[in-house]
Amino acid sequence: MNEITIHDDIADFAAALPRFRAIAGLDLGTVTLGVAVSDSLLSVATPLETIKRKKFGLDAAALAQITQHRDIGGIVLGLPRNMDGSEGARAQSTRAFARNLTRLPAFQGMPITFWDERLSTVAAEKALLEADTTRKRRAEVIDHVAAGYILQGALDRLRHLRG
Repeated sequence: MNEITIHDDIADFAAALPRFRAIAGLDLGTVTLGVAVSDSLLSVATPLETIKRKKFGLDAAALAQITQHRDIGGIVLGLPRNMDGSEGARAQSTRAFARNLTRLPAFQGMPITFWDERLSTVAAEKALLEADTTRKRRAEVIDHVAAGYILQGALDRLRHLRG
């Protein structure tokens, strides 16, 4: 590996980010991959789309297309910790997904970090219920809305770090 691109510490991630480039937030599930993007000033997260997962190569290609089209400078992956803060099989799978991304040319040198995603889907579901979204529509958008919650949490932390 030519350079460290996965950062467990969000301060290290912040230092590695290129200036004035948006970042993407991902909610990685076994069936879907929710994607949200920020603005170039890193202030607002916007849910973008949900990718139906097939196999890693196809998922990564769809993600690469988004990152290139949107000029993404970094990725925040939701890390599904257990409620006690420990990491189980899903967290390990998320870390493996990040490692696999760093091996692909489209993601070389792109900083990646993790954000505790506990309750992000619960928050997204609550917001969609409050917006009186139909059950069918909630099922269609829940993953990228959850990605938006993950990304917004990271953006708020980045803003705090920058003072």
